[in-house]
Amino acid sequence: MIFSQLTMGLLAGEDLGPFKIVGMVILGIVLFIFLFVFLRYAHLYVRSILTKAGVGLFDMFAISLRKVSPAVIVDARVMLVQARLDNIDRRDLEAHFLAGGNVQRVVFALIAANRAGIELDFRTAAGIDLAGRDVLDAVRTYVTPKVIDCPNPSSGKTEVAAVAKDGIQVLARARVTVRTNISRLVGGAGEETIVARVGEGIVSTIGSSDTHKKVLENPDEISRVVLGRGLDAGTAYEIVSIDIADVDIGSNIGARLQADQAEADKRVAQANAEKRRAMAVAEEQEFTATVMENRAKVVLAEAEVPQAMAAALRSGNLGVMDLYRLKNIQSDTEMRTGIAGDSSGGSAPKPE
Repeated sequence: MIFSQLTMGLLAGEDLGPFKIVGMVILGIVLFIFLFVFLRYAHLYVRSILTKAGVGLFDMFAISLRKVSPAVIVDARVMLVQARLDNIDRRDLEAHFLAGGNVQRVVFALIAANRAGIELDFRTAAGIDLAGRDVLDAVRTYVTPKVIDCPNPSSGKTEVAAVAKDGIQVLARARVTVRTNISRLVGGAGEETIVARVGEGIVSTIGSSDTHKKVLENPDEISRVVLGRGLDAGTAYEIVSIDIADVDIGSNIGARLQADQAEADKRVAQANAEKRRAMAVAEEQEFTATVMENRAKVVLAEAEVPQAMAAALRSGNLGVMDLYRLKNIQSDTEMRTGIAGDSSGGSAPKPE
């Protein structure tokens, strides 16, 4: 229209000043930009006006220049205003979007928390979302507590094994009902810690029982003792209840340990007996060697007797008759020895 007026003025010969021409051109450019922005964001602007979201047309254009999706910001503001949570500024939503957060799930979580009466502000919800946790799921878990199996079936175990004082193994399976603790959701431990602590408490409680029969008679005692230990401290959850879903009897660990100990004692005794036998054999061999050594000494001594007799005959200390009498005595001794051996049913060994 401006360009048509300018054209008509030129055709009519009207004298237009340079400032007027420049002003009209600038005005035309502004109108063109306005028309472009309006056509691009018309549907969002209409929604913002009808819901009183407070996001203007040029605000949407500026949001686009900051590389933020105007549709996400407008939708978030519309939901917040409709839920009467219009105290959250548009710039906070943009900052969360630029930080890589999920604006839509944060808004959903804020609305759900407000309807459930949970105290949750935007700053906390945004921090939980940026920390990598699902803030909407956390609010849902607070409203509707979820059940965790202990032990976790995905770990390959289906039961917690513990041994009572009487040596009987007890197999237990528990179901832990938890709800989210919003105040400890950032920095709090997860489900794995809850499962580990509950399993440890079950093992400790069963292990302190005098007999396995006591555990079978009162399985709720396990729940009461474990629940009273405050296992949810430092975690992102609050334990509502611990229920023992199943209790079964395993193997007799005490008897097995006693059998293993008896087998080990038997092996030790066998090793000690073998050691004593080896020592006895060694001592016998030493005694045999000593006897042989002494016999050798006797033979050497007997070999010196004839030499001594010969030396005595040469020196005149021993006469021929003395030698004959000595031989007679020796022959008489051999005869008596032989007779004694025959009467005893054996033969006596001859002296060497």
